[in-house]
Amino acid sequence: MVFPPDVKYKDDLDGDDGVAVASSSSKTDTAASDQRSPEDDIERTSDSPNASSSTIHDPYRFNSSLKTEEELALLRRRHPGKKLEHYHRKQNELILNLLKPMEEHTEDARADEELSRLPVKIAVQASLIANFALCVLQLYAAASSASLSLLATGIDSVFDIGSNVLLYWLHQKASKMDINKWPVGGARLETIGNVIYGFLMGSVNLVVIVESVRDLVSHHGGDLNTLHVPSLVAVGAALGVKFILFLYCYSLRKKSSQVLVLWEDHRNDLFINSFGLLMSAGGSKLKWFLDPMGAIIIAAGVMIAWGRTISQQFELLAGKSAPYEFLQLIIYKAMTFSDEIEKIDTVRAYHSGPDYFVEVDIVMNADTPLWKAHDVSQQLQDKIEVLPNVERAFVHVDHETTHTPEHRKNV
Repeated sequence: MVFPPDVKYKDDLDGDDGVAVASSSSKTDTAASDQRSPEDDIERTSDSPNASSSTIHDPYRFNSSLKTEEELALLRRRHPGKKLEHYHRKQNELILNLLKPMEEHTEDARADEELSRLPVKIAVQASLIANFALCVLQLYAAASSASLSLLATGIDSVFDIGSNVLLYWLHQKASKMDINKWPVGGARLETIGNVIYGFLMGSVNLVVIVESVRDLVSHHGGDLNTLHVPSLVAVGAALGVKFILFLYCYSLRKKSSQVLVLWEDHRNDLFINSFGLLMSAGGSKLKWFLDPMGAIIIAAGVMIAWGRTISQQFELLAGKSAPYEFLQLIIYKAMTFSDEIEKIDTVRAYHSGPDYFVEVDIVMNADTPLWKAHDVSQQLQDKIEVLPNVERAFVHVDHETTHTPEHRKNV
């Protein structure tokens, strides 16, 4: 069960069937002692005050809803068993994700980043070096053969170099921005760079389409173009290198936004180079018009692919909501963070560039001392901010839920 990103959460949480995450539910745990030191870590790890810190805190008994491998195997044999098994595996993943302490989420992400640091560096630098070499090869192929299809692949390879250099420069620039001049950091730079670069890519490929159409309309040569074997060999070599880079980046695409862009670029280049090679050869062996038609199809495909990328990047800049799974994690962690939190009023998580801004409104007793309200909300904010993909977190404390939602001028 999932909830939209910008609503009041009022339903009681019920963990009997699967996982249903809601907020603003009253806590059944006993209130914490007012004598707790402000320096103590407030996040709870166990239902029992005598339990060790490593005990999983599970006040709603989500753990009892986990399906064993034997139960999943039985579900698989039923009809329609595969869908049921898939659903319960997803529920198992959700439950384990919710029950994992926030420190473990942070440590797992940090360890994963450290483990993938060198492979990511190799992927970025290998792609840069390979794209430069392939750019020279493909420009030679386009110039020596006068093939429009190979010209389209050559232009794409030139922009591959530009993309690699731009991504690398923006990544370095974002990590060194002056925090006084740019208080929110440079995380949006890569997103903005992708948008600008996408428009440039679309403009150049539009020129290729225009030239190809002109060649189709005003062609005065014979029925076949001249076959230039070295050009085809050069593009074939580029295709082989791109395939190797595609396979290498495939396993790392979820580790880094840079590698994800490079993987998508290599994937697109496999289609572009393969199709360009076929259409150029077809123009020399079958019919001349296959070559300009291939150039038009390649350029149009590149424009469509980059159009989708631009649309996705605009969504990140415009503040698209975080996935429901992430919202569920924030809601559950806020609900179970401290006995002093009576309800969760509102939870929002939305993109600001590639990462999330998170807003949580918690409700505490009106008689809660100021120091305690501050410490609980500050610790919750600090723990949320070190979660993977979180750029900023804001925790607001209130004593009731009947007021107009914050930051709503038109409500």
